[in-house]
Order: sequence, then C-alpha cells, then structure tokens
Amino acid sequence: MKKLLISCLSFLLAGALFQACDDSKTYAEMLQDEEDAVNKFIRDEGIQVISQDEFERNDTVTNLDRNEFVSLSDGVYMQIVDRGSEDLNDTFKDGDEICVRFEERNLLENEITCFNVFLDGYEDANQYYMDPAVFRYTLESTYAYGTFIQQAYAWSIAHSSSTEVPSGWLLALPFVRDNAHVRLIVPSRMGISESQNSVIPYYYDIRKFSKAVN
Repeated sequence: MKKLLISCLSFLLAGALFQACDDSKTYAEMLQDEEDAVNKFIRDEGIQVISQDEFERNDTVTNLDRNEFVSLSDGVYMQIVDRGSEDLNDTFKDGDEICVRFEERNLLENEITCFNVFLDGYEDANQYYMDPAVFRYTLESTYAYGTFIQQAYAWSIAHSSSTEVPSGWLLALPFVRDNAHVRLIVPSRMGISESQNSVIPYYYDIRKFSKAVN
C-alpha cells in the first residue's frame, strides 16, 4: 500500500510538472506573440509602413493623412505628428534634460498601462497627469541613452520605479526638435529591462518631447 501511495503521488507530481511546462511558453513563442501583436495593431489602426529610405527622401516627414509610420532600426516604428520648434537649431543635445508627456499601451493586452496626460475616464486621477517625466539625454559617440531624473507617477507604479528610458524613445530624437509630438511602436528589445524580460511591445503616444527649463 505504501509503495502504491508513493507511486500515485509521483504520478500526480509528474502530471503537475508536465502541465506547468505545457502552460509555459518558450522564448521563441513569446517573440512570435509579440510580432503578432505588433502586426495586429498596425493592421487594426490602418497604419501605412514606409521604409527609412523613403522617409529620408520625403524630408523626414510622415504623411498623417495616410497614417504613415516609418520603420526604423530594431523593429521600432515612428510617426512624427509635429516636428516641434521651427528653429532648425533647436534640437536635442547631449546632456539635455527632456520633459515627456505620454500615453503607454501594452500591445499584448491592448490596454493603457501608464500615462501622464489627461485622458477621458481618468478625470479624477490628477496625480497621474500632474507632472511630466524628465530624463537626462546622453550621447556617447553613436550610442545614446536616457535616465529618468523625475518619473511620472504612473510610471513608478507600472514599472517598479525603473529609471531606464526606453531605447526606442531615443531613436526619435535626432528627427525632431523641442516640443515635438511623436508616436512610437517599441518592441521589447528596445524597451526597458522589464519589457525585454517579459517580451512586451508597447505603443507610445508621446504628446511632447520638450527641453526642461532651468
């Protein structure tokens, strides 16, 4: 009887482990889910994807009437809604502190996960949109990175107070100027560590990239 009980328990444990393994996804499967989610978003939103060569031939402009997004490096897609300042020299430079107002959407779940702009339905959540996020922009040769020095309230909740700025955000900065408005589709590998580990793509409507006033 004792041997039979042990055998039954072993069988149940093996079954539970098999089920757990069966429910988990491989990294390749998670990448496929990410690709499917991005493609679905592009399709559902009627986005017209253009190449970077075409984008540069068109004076680095995306046609809003056609809902164009340019395909940048590492799977990032960008739409420039407003290039910002009319002063061609008012670009973002190494060491600038940049304020950001944005909305973030998880494309796997198709839900808003973070924001610091006024959104319908969140009228009473004034702590969410009271302050901009602020990060320091650093350029080292051909490498760029950003570090938050002031986080949006919702960012600290949604992303465990991470000070990382998504790398995908930074790809937009060479093409725009102070007070720009851009939209970005950012795959996990161009996001923060959390999204890389969980393989989550995000859509960002960055209403404003603006230089902080000292």
